[in-house]
Amino acid sequence: MSKQHIKTELPGPRARAMMARDAKVVAPCYPRDYGFVMDHGKGAEVWDVDGNRFLDFMAGIAVCSTGHSHPEVVDAIKSAADKFLHISSDYWHEYQVSLAETMARLAPMQEQAMTFFANSGTETVEGALKLARYVTRRPRFIGFLGGFHGRTMGSLSFTSSKYTQQAGFFPTMPGVTHVPYPNNYRPVFQGEDQGKAVLRYIEQLFQHNLPPEEVAGMLIEPIQGEGGYLVPPDGFLQGLRELCDKHGILLIFDEVQSGVGRTGKMFACENWGVEPDIMTLAKGLGSGIPIGLIVARQSIMSQWKHGSHGNTFGGNPVSCAAAQATLKLVESGYADNAAAVGAYFMDRLRDLATRYPVIGEVRGLGLMIGMELVKDPTTKEPARSICNALVRRAFQNGLLLLSCGVSTVRFMPPLMVDRATIAEAMGILETSLAEVLAEQ
Repeated sequence: MSKQHIKTELPGPRARAMMARDAKVVAPCYPRDYGFVMDHGKGAEVWDVDGNRFLDFMAGIAVCSTGHSHPEVVDAIKSAADKFLHISSDYWHEYQVSLAETMARLAPMQEQAMTFFANSGTETVEGALKLARYVTRRPRFIGFLGGFHGRTMGSLSFTSSKYTQQAGFFPTMPGVTHVPYPNNYRPVFQGEDQGKAVLRYIEQLFQHNLPPEEVAGMLIEPIQGEGGYLVPPDGFLQGLRELCDKHGILLIFDEVQSGVGRTGKMFACENWGVEPDIMTLAKGLGSGIPIGLIVARQSIMSQWKHGSHGNTFGGNPVSCAAAQATLKLVESGYADNAAAVGAYFMDRLRDLATRYPVIGEVRGLGLMIGMELVKDPTTKEPARSICNALVRRAFQNGLLLLSCGVSTVRFMPPLMVDRATIAEAMGILETSLAEVLAEQ
């Protein structure tokens, strides 16, 4: 049992000391769930400053895709850093051009793709929105309830996974209409397939109060992240593609969390064979080094004129080198590992659900897995307090987790995780769940 790896009370004395220092000088807005103070990591394991060892199944919010400090990624970073650290996007260099060539090869679009370089997910979303407006000359957008796209003012206007993310910041960018994200476990529309119902709802909006000829784009996560790790019903993304084609609307896939092998495919949309017009990437792309990309059809991206958009640090050589090494690892085996080990993990979680009725649903693809907790499996009332308590108790027992949605525990370990590590994590998870339920 992993408790042997926990050597101190948590947080330990050194961790508490650093947290106290932090409280005096760091902004208090970070949503920190428990007192983990990291010292170092390797693969899917991390150690805190007091020497306690944990399994990391949140991976920096799906960022450490190849595991902590993968030697091939570290070597690529060191090699790039030895040459130069920055030249700005006003000029050219091999790292940026070669990464764009790689993205053109990997992009889930039949048409040739072009790439714009940024530093984060929210920057890529901002750029995608600007690109869609610029190309279509239309002012409006459609977003989806429960979505998370960032916290800068444009992306924030779409973010709706928690109202607290928008509280105090109104007005955000105008012109965004939100519609439900289809969820067959918690249907908004009764008695029918939720994907078809949402598509029909959008058509009704077009008939009554949202002129489709004024809509520049639809922004959607192919698998919703912060909103609950929701997998859309089959046919839904295809239906969105058809709607966009019908009305001349650009389909924008936010693959910031779901992309780069996380679902067992290089990009989540490939699980349904649906092509976006524009795609945003970040998080797992650099294995922990900040980088974001906007990837779009050449016929769209090539319309951006000289100086119409820019970025000082985008295309940084160190970030590009990290991304190239990451994509090589994902393409050469880690995406396949995510599919195989993820299926094993979901089987184990569904077996756990047969013994614990508090587990209402296990869902996901690859290593993007959600376990929704409910007070009653019949009413499906969310068990928010149990979910939060489980995340905190798992930390005490040596497993790092995060929640999402109302009461869903999400699992997003590094893509190189193996079955033995999954088995160890399952032992910690079941122990933690039993302890939490015994206290209710």
